[in-house]
Amino acid sequence: MTQGEALQVLKTGANVFLTGEPGSGKTHTINEYVKWLRSHAIEPSITASTGIAATHIHGVTIHSWSGIGIAERLTADLLERVSQKEHVVKRIQRTDVLIIDEVSMLSGDVLTMVDAVAKEVRRREEPFGGMQVVLVGDFFQLPPIGKVGRPSAFAFESPAWPALNPIICYLHEQHRQEDGAFLDLLGAIRTSSWDHTHVSLITARETDGEGLDEDIPQLYTHNADVDRINEGKLAALPGNGKRFTMTGQGAPMLIEGLKRGCLSPETLVLKEGAVVMATKNNPIAGYANGTLGIITGFERGTSYPMIETRDGREITIAPAEWAVEEGGKARAKIMQVPLRLAWAITVHKSQGMSMDAAAMDLSRSFEYGQGYVALSRVRTLAGLSLLGWNENALNVHPGVAAKDKLFRELSEQAAVAFGLLEESGERTTMEQNFIKASGGSLEVRDASIAKVKRSTYDETYDLLKEGKTINDIKALRDLTLGTVADHLQKLKEAGRITTDEVQDLLPEAIIDGLPKIFAAMKAVGSEKLAPIYSKLKGKYTYDDLKLARVLYGEKG
Repeated sequence: MTQGEALQVLKTGANVFLTGEPGSGKTHTINEYVKWLRSHAIEPSITASTGIAATHIHGVTIHSWSGIGIAERLTADLLERVSQKEHVVKRIQRTDVLIIDEVSMLSGDVLTMVDAVAKEVRRREEPFGGMQVVLVGDFFQLPPIGKVGRPSAFAFESPAWPALNPIICYLHEQHRQEDGAFLDLLGAIRTSSWDHTHVSLITARETDGEGLDEDIPQLYTHNADVDRINEGKLAALPGNGKRFTMTGQGAPMLIEGLKRGCLSPETLVLKEGAVVMATKNNPIAGYANGTLGIITGFERGTSYPMIETRDGREITIAPAEWAVEEGGKARAKIMQVPLRLAWAITVHKSQGMSMDAAAMDLSRSFEYGQGYVALSRVRTLAGLSLLGWNENALNVHPGVAAKDKLFRELSEQAAVAFGLLEESGERTTMEQNFIKASGGSLEVRDASIAKVKRSTYDETYDLLKEGKTINDIKALRDLTLGTVADHLQKLKEAGRITTDEVQDLLPEAIIDGLPKIFAAMKAVGSEKLAPIYSKLKGKYTYDDLKLARVLYGEKG
């Protein structure tokens, strides 16, 4: 399923499990959904399974949001106490959309507890008291952490999961890895089908550390190794260093939670020459969570650190804010320079990051998914240096592998079903009903989105004449690929663009597949997309088929 298809499913108000391989765009899709909700005056509750994950999404932990705290089981006494917390009750009662990120690290017991609390507080017996629940994550990532000697059940093993019956949206596009052989390796690990050819790809990247680029981060499975390396490297640099101290505003307990989850330390000491990593996304400033650089100095006047990134860009890093938001307002926030020393980092804290390069020691891998998480941080095999490994690093949980196969199948079925809804117009009706039921507004709040003086086709046409690609138009106009395809169809029918101009815009993968797509259209007809999708066994998305259909007839 594409990001656009998943977004359309989410907009209907259905319960969803949004999953996919690292780099498939889960976070981007959720951010787009939150933006859409807010444009219709619906404020979601954004939560995550851990403090680190919560800071990435400007949310709170699901434990804090639900009022269960660190409790391991829901007793009658705890349920009563939670039901008497006025701020928790108000929060849960006014929530129409609950998002839980990094659900792979959430135990089944906790999901069951949150379900019970929501039902009790909302006085409704539907799963989670009737709110839309959006679960986000990849179960091949690090598993839930239980007490020593007591493994935790996965979230999908909770009775709340089948009761919720989420629609599976399995994203298949890849936006992180750019190396075909590397993608094949990661896929083999996920399906437990790796063999000696995949092992040879890894062993070919082994190094004894001699001559290793000191500017790239090193990943380790244990905290002690990380602290030892970072402290030693910093101490070896000349000078005393410049100290940056974290500040906070708001409720003390929430501030402490933000500090624990923040990847930047409470006290950050930097020196010129220090290898650092950005800990936050800031596309306007030119860096993202995981961007690597070297401290080149400190800005005169502000003393903010200046870094040179691996691709040669110079960026001044100003302090950033991490906040706990509720109802669109910050209940607590912390401020710190969004950097951390990055000669070394734990595999656990690397989860969610994208790196150009990394050296990793997997010789003491001890947990399912640990090696997979580390390997999938880098974009290409060329960016990987292996300091050590064992075969445990390639093992994934057998129960997760079996479940993942089912998730893929269910996602394909959902794509077909929602494709039919899209064509019949029912999906739009469901979307409007969801907005009304959530107390939102059918009118878009952002005037820059709502007021369009010229024809929408005129705007697309103008961008085409400027030389913009289909993906450029999609991004600039905040449209789906399917909508852009509809615009191309209308513009071609009106004689404003030619068939050859349309073909020049299509991605190479679609052009290569046109003979097969056209053959399927000839066999089952081109009016409905679902039969074509089924005929081609889901090899092409509905958006691909819409784009190809613009050419059918004249090129077919």
